[in-house]
Amino acid sequence: MKTILGKKMGMTQIFTEHGTVVPVTVVEAGPMTVTQIKTVETDGYNAVQFGYEDAKPQRVNKPMTGHFDKNEIAPKKHLAEFRPEEGETYEIGQQITVADFEAGKKLDVTGTSKGKGTQGNIKRHGHHRGPMSHGSKHKRLAGALAAGTYPSRVFKGNAGPGRMGRETVTVQNVELVKVIEEQNLMLIKGAVPGNKGGIVRIQYAVKGQNK
Repeated sequence: MKTILGKKMGMTQIFTEHGTVVPVTVVEAGPMTVTQIKTVETDGYNAVQFGYEDAKPQRVNKPMTGHFDKNEIAPKKHLAEFRPEEGETYEIGQQITVADFEAGKKLDVTGTSKGKGTQGNIKRHGHHRGPMSHGSKHKRLAGALAAGTYPSRVFKGNAGPGRMGRETVTVQNVELVKVIEEQNLMLIKGAVPGNKGGIVRIQYAVKGQNK
């Protein structure tokens, strides 16, 4: 499975031993704690639930407080569950840290993209603008949406103005350049989705993994 939750800290650059500049995203990842083990007998499927980042006890409701107290685990802000691979075993309270990841491997990083509010066709879908000359008043408008006589309606799924961003996005096959275990940091080549401070899920790449 090799999965961990982290917080995006921002971007910087590092230099390789050959002097090449590599842009990297800094992610403070883990440590995660195993908070629940689900089985076919108890829950109908096999999964492992993890908690990330400590929460103040007074900000956790009673059902979740009981959930954590049952296994004597400190309350967590973020919970996520993952399907373990065949042969993997976990125990309640087990820690998952950046030390479990190897530099040079390929990663899939999932996060929530930046929200851009309501946008028009040009920014949202990359449409072309209208003519700028002769007093045109339709420079950035959507234009005709459907024929008037038939079908006399707008088909569903037309690319139109609307909310842009704030969607779950996964970037695939990005390189894990460096792991700094002492500070729980992962340096990932290139950009990853989301704002600074946003939560991202990091796992070994499903496709294109280096052997």
